[in-house]
Amino acid sequence: MNAVIRAVVKSGMASGKEVVGIHNGFHGLLEESVETLDKEAVRTILSRGGTILQSSQDMDMFEEEAQEQIKRQLTKFEIDSLIVIGGLEALQMAHVLADKGVACIAVPAAINSTIPHVASAIGFDTALNTIMENIDRIRDTADSHEKTTIVEVMGRDSGTFALSAGLVGGAETIIIPERKAELDEVIEEMKDQEDHRYRIIIMAEGVGNAADFGARLKEEAGVEARVTILDDTQYGGTPSARDRMMATRLGAYAVELLNSGQTGFYVSLKEEELITYELSEIDKETPVRNESMYSLAKKLSI
Repeated sequence: MNAVIRAVVKSGMASGKEVVGIHNGFHGLLEESVETLDKEAVRTILSRGGTILQSSQDMDMFEEEAQEQIKRQLTKFEIDSLIVIGGLEALQMAHVLADKGVACIAVPAAINSTIPHVASAIGFDTALNTIMENIDRIRDTADSHEKTTIVEVMGRDSGTFALSAGLVGGAETIIIPERKAELDEVIEEMKDQEDHRYRIIIMAEGVGNAADFGARLKEEAGVEARVTILDDTQYGGTPSARDRMMATRLGAYAVELLNSGQTGFYVSLKEEELITYELSEIDKETPVRNESMYSLAKKLSI
């Protein structure tokens, strides 16, 4: 997110705009945690993970009174347009505000693939690299001790991140929310494979509790498995080159759109080209887009 912030500040200033940052999401606006951002404020943030503005879960912001407060605060601070950076809920909030007349452009940043039309948002590539490095280390231990390891990764109800992590990490088994029923198949498989009792299993958080599945493996298949939940480590670390480039381009593009009077969109890359989607698209059901990846993972699991 810092790369987006940097691009917005520099592009905004280059076009003669004053740029302010709001700390802790929409809550920060209500709490008046607002500061002017200049070139010096963003000079060293490109290589830093996370966000200098912090973030928050803003589900209570969907209440009508909170939305009216947000509009009043925007007027108070003379903020004439918003660039919202975040995941599905942040984009949904941007949609609500745009419908209420707030000039708004949203920039997707999330490691789960729940945003319509966005195959990989800002943060996905960095998180994937972090997971890959962790799986490599886990495999060294698993091979040395012949111990199966279940690695739980994030992704909510989408299996795209887990599939990507499993493929780049060489996992023997990948379990995703779209195919929860295959938990039983995995147990049966491991009962029958006496010559290959240890493996790396990637399990998406949306499937269920990894520790419970580990207990089932021991009870039903006689396989003792370690459980590793990487959790928040997936969000940290130095941003990858791909994420920095994407974030920089999308941040600058968001400013360009607002300067040209366009509002009510979220921005993305499609085949490396900048593209906009109406924020109304955000409420549409995300199509399953990982069938080909899943087929490949099954082929490589032999």
